[in-house]
Amino acid sequence: MDIRLAGSIATRRAPADAFTGTVWHDPIIEAPAPARVRAARVSFEPGARTAWRAHPLGQTLHIVSGVGRIQAWGGPVREMRPGDTVWIPPGEKHWHGASPSIGMIHLAMQEGLDGSHVTWHVTWHVTWMERVTDEQYNAATEA
Repeated sequence: MDIRLAGSIATRRAPADAFTGTVWHDPIIEAPAPARVRAARVSFEPGARTAWRAHPLGQTLHIVSGVGRIQAWGGPVREMRPGDTVWIPPGEKHWHGASPSIGMIHLAMQEGLDGSHVTWHVTWHVTWMERVTDEQYNAATEA
């Protein structure tokens, strides 16, 4: 058993090469093998967002506060609100972040695959792609 006391792991700023705007990351768990679960609390300031990305085993987002946006490649930009839970299937190209004027906090949960459990700031169990353009980010949202 490993108990990590609140405040024992420092908040980290997400890397600028994978995010637009200011994003903060608070690790929850990176379980050792053979477990594969990884989870973090991620805080996006207004207008902040990920680059396009895909997870080998999918990702679950649970919105804690604020207003967020998410889009799968070729689909509409969708709005996310507190209490919403989003499942992103394995390999689906997507991005997510805060709305332009309201920040967003979510819990992000995913699994590592075949030893891909390198620390979050290196790969975070994700294939990073191109940045989301302002035109893509500012497209009209659907409920």
